[in-house]
Amino acid sequence: MAQKKLLLVDDDAEFVELNRIMLEQKGYEVFTACSGAECRKKILDIMPDLIVLDVMMETEQAGFEVARWLREQEATRNIPIIMLTAVNQEYPFHFGPDEVWLPVDEFLEKPVDSERLAAEITQKLPPCK
Repeated sequence: MAQKKLLLVDDDAEFVELNRIMLEQKGYEVFTACSGAECRKKILDIMPDLIVLDVMMETEQAGFEVARWLREQEATRNIPIIMLTAVNQEYPFHFGPDEVWLPVDEFLEKPVDSERLAAEITQKLPPCK
């Protein structure tokens, strides 16, 4: 059985590298993108089983825009999305998943513990190891 594919989309290179290594050790095939634009370019070639998506990248709302765009595309609308962000620390708003503004499956506050992230991914997408 093929490995499950993950796409980590975040402009924090250290976060991406640490989590890429940890998730590969858990049996996932991990791809990365450092921006919403790069995610859009790579998504159809990768066709991941799950996406971990940051909010604030090239713009403060890039992740929101990418999540809505992914849900509009026939090929990607059913891929689970775990959104990570520190936006609730930056602004007095509290975001959570909803069907229109933030169509994601899970919303986790940064900093997020690697094991918590792995548990959320495994809950939505058990590894094939």
